[in-house]
Amino acid sequence: MQNGIFVGGGGEGYGEKQYLDLGYANRHGLIAGATGTGKTVTLQILAESFSDRGVPVFLSDVKGDLSGLAASGSESHKLHVPFTERAAKIGFDDYAYRAYPVTFWDLFGEQGHPVRATVAEMGPLLISRLLELTEAQEGILNIAFRVSDQEGLPLLDLKDLQSLLVWVGENREELSLRYGNIAVQSVGAIQRRLMVLENQGGTKLFGEPALDLADLMRVTAEGRGQVNILAADTLMASPRLYATFLLWLLSELFEELPEVGDPDKPRLVFFFDEAHLLFDDAPKALVDKVEQVARLIRSKGVGVYFITQNPDDVPEDILGQLGNRVQHALRAFTARDRKALRMAAETYRENPRFDTESAIREVGVGEAVTSFLERKGVPGMVERTLIRPPSSQLGPITATERSSVMSGSDLGLKYGKTVDRASAYEILAERAEAAARAAAEEERKEAELEAAEREYRAGRRYTGTRVGRSTSEPTRRTRSTSSDTSIGGEIAKVVLKELKGTTGRRIVRGILGGLFKAR
Repeated sequence: MQNGIFVGGGGEGYGEKQYLDLGYANRHGLIAGATGTGKTVTLQILAESFSDRGVPVFLSDVKGDLSGLAASGSESHKLHVPFTERAAKIGFDDYAYRAYPVTFWDLFGEQGHPVRATVAEMGPLLISRLLELTEAQEGILNIAFRVSDQEGLPLLDLKDLQSLLVWVGENREELSLRYGNIAVQSVGAIQRRLMVLENQGGTKLFGEPALDLADLMRVTAEGRGQVNILAADTLMASPRLYATFLLWLLSELFEELPEVGDPDKPRLVFFFDEAHLLFDDAPKALVDKVEQVARLIRSKGVGVYFITQNPDDVPEDILGQLGNRVQHALRAFTARDRKALRMAAETYRENPRFDTESAIREVGVGEAVTSFLERKGVPGMVERTLIRPPSSQLGPITATERSSVMSGSDLGLKYGKTVDRASAYEILAERAEAAARAAAEEERKEAELEAAEREYRAGRRYTGTRVGRSTSEPTRRTRSTSSDTSIGGEIAKVVLKELKGTTGRRIVRGILGGLFKAR
């Protein structure tokens, strides 16, 4: 096929050669099968084939085996001995060993270039999913994101979100009037979840420089698509973090890429390994979001391929959109397994030459039951297929070889160093510092005012005593003076009472304050 990639086929007892039409490769796909049946090798040969045709790919390396894409296969490798025989058997005339242009990525920055996203880009829905928040807690998180937009408080990393939640808790009475009840207990629960995420290494995911999608869609000077490999062996210890990150990346592709309709070949192919982690205990809102992205992202030129053990791990509405399928063997040990096997067989277009259900149960390692979209997007007839051998190394490369690949990449300079610019944490800290300075200045002025009042009272008492003790004037004059002093004392009390008020303090600051400062 001129515009297709060779997947396998041929041989006695098997059907014709099977090709994946590049024009329909953005209609998504499924690679399924029990553990040890060859899913990883199928993923590897599809990544190779897309790269050879100038299509960049992104895939996660759950077991560490896919790093072999960066190295050429070899006859000396014990696992490659039967591959040349298989290539001849299925008519793969162009089979040759070669390495592929690989870029390694790692959320923790250990086995690849760091991958970061800002908290704002991740959004409240995905972060709520990541933290396993309740509906009430998710509502408070949505309030925090709204306040971030309105107050000009950028959310870049975890400390930004943590400090903003503190601010929301302190101002909950005012915010509750506008957005609804904000419970301190719920804010505290979110903070505890963030602390757990922080202990799991989540701080390394959030920050800048954020991942530039253009760096995932590069093509070499020779016209080969870049193979982006996310190191996920350590990441799988935090399955929620793994699934949330891949879903965020898929959503970002959907949001940022322009419409291209039906291109001759995809702009990017995205492989979602261990897909069941995305849907386990997922709320309906999240499943609906995945369905929407899967349905619409094909018009952006992106193909999404889910890799999982059983097709029923994927919700039916999403499974119905996966037109290109490679089904490795399924084991039917229980009644549930037999039901899943039967349902998987029923999703294929029947082939009169064999029973699909039996074929799925009987195919060996490196074999599969396949069906790819044909002209006008019609599902092809199911076929038993021998999967073609990989051209790159089967199995992982050494740590030294990985380091060599990473050091030869120009992306190390771009993503190697974290950038911490002013955001919500710094802005709120600056506001708190300014408020503390203002409070200290207020206390200083209050102290000056009180000192002025004490001095004023001391002076009035001294004057009153002198008048009261005067004996050089007539008795009538003394009574008059005494009466005047009594009235003056009452007036002074009223004045001092007023001076204790806000208005009075402002007057004293304006008049007496300047006097005492001059002293």
